[in-house]
Amino acid sequence: MQALPSFSLDGQVALVTGAARGLGRAIALALAEAGADIALGLRDVGRDAGLLAEIQARGRRALPLQMEMSEPGQVRAAIDAAARHFGRLDILVNNAGVAPTNLAEHVREEDFDRTLAINLKGTFFASQAAGRIMIEQRRGCIVNMSSQAGFAALPTESVYCMTKAGIAHLTRCLAVEWGRYGIRGNAVAPTVIHTPGTEPALAEPGFRAEVIENIAALHRIGEPPEVAGAVVFLASPAASLITGHTLVIDGGWTAR
Repeated sequence: MQALPSFSLDGQVALVTGAARGLGRAIALALAEAGADIALGLRDVGRDAGLLAEIQARGRRALPLQMEMSEPGQVRAAIDAAARHFGRLDILVNNAGVAPTNLAEHVREEDFDRTLAINLKGTFFASQAAGRIMIEQRRGCIVNMSSQAGFAALPTESVYCMTKAGIAHLTRCLAVEWGRYGIRGNAVAPTVIHTPGTEPALAEPGFRAEVIENIAALHRIGEPPEVAGAVVFLASPAASLITGHTLVIDGGWTAR
């Protein structure tokens, strides 16, 4: 009997939404490094910032796809195109998300609607489209991007927190509903991570110091590979009995 479970994704096909930069880019590269071919969900299919070439340099196939997450028709078309191109779809990573900040009393309706459209509606309909393919295959894995914001109340981020809490519960619902088809559903919930999206906020000394203090156990800001590694684990055979779980990657923030 093999003592070490397999973390390899050789021969599998993964689709990553919001893949152009930040966590999405790191996750796409990590999945490729683990052996998967990658479909890249991009808000602008013409701008992959060299990601396609980086994946191909690792010996994996890559397919860029136009995928604006607030447009369910575009989401469905992209996922169907990925399955047709590769002949299968084993892994969906719902990474795309937005996080406008504002005090609750000042939240604008258009920001509220766009946050829900991308974070919740986009995640649901991407999962639905991938789920239909995976049900036919009788196998598959979905990894959603929640956040520590789904487990901790963060001032100025009420709408974002709400959507990330919703993603964690959606993950449980899909895991229970689709488990009989051999589909696993999990989520990761990162703390503040060094990405192009967080750079402006982290450049402000007061905010940076507050974040480092709140990351109670490790007192440092996370790096994209630390999230990508968790996604690879959850997508791999090593996590074959894990479903309906949200893995919090927060350096101890929510342990307080």
